[in-house]
Amino acid sequence: MFGRRGAQLCSELAQNDDERLHRFDNDLFEHVIEEANEHYHQLETRMVKMQQEGLDIETTQNRDYFGALIHHLSLIRNKRCLMSYVYNRSQSVQRLRWQLGAVLPADLQDKLNYSEIEFFKNYSELLGSYMTNIDLDLTVDSTPPKDPYIQVRVMDDLGEVLLDDQATTLLRNSIHLMKRTEAEPLISQGLLEEFIG
Repeated sequence: MFGRRGAQLCSELAQNDDERLHRFDNDLFEHVIEEANEHYHQLETRMVKMQQEGLDIETTQNRDYFGALIHHLSLIRNKRCLMSYVYNRSQSVQRLRWQLGAVLPADLQDKLNYSEIEFFKNYSELLGSYMTNIDLDLTVDSTPPKDPYIQVRVMDDLGEVLLDDQATTLLRNSIHLMKRTEAEPLISQGLLEEFIG
């Protein structure tokens, strides 16, 4: 009680690194909500008791007042821990959209709860709609390329693919010089890899 589980939730965030997303800890999240509800109930009980005794809540400083204060501060702390957990996870979900594209791999979907999956879908739709409106794919390069062309190696037989208004056959282990803007989506899907030879 008094914020320990909320602190546990925040310490889970500290253990996460940017490369790996851990599974949403629904049990601990629910425990923190239950604890916050208990603090609210205790706070309300103490406030009602003080009002029934005819004490001024603003000026009285007895044990009920300090008990209410402790429960109020614990409630606020738990709320902040919950909000921090949700906010940081939403930032990770947004980062996944920029790194992996509009489709999440199954192993990452298993680590997200329903709300996070819905957030990812809505964020993807909004980002896609925005990129369509401005006619620019913002996910291709987060840093400006040194060269507009890139040498790539094909990981699997892709067959004939339309690239820059011409058809190209992409066979396994073949090496091609492509525009970076065309290669990046295929690289992020694992179909191509950058060839540094």
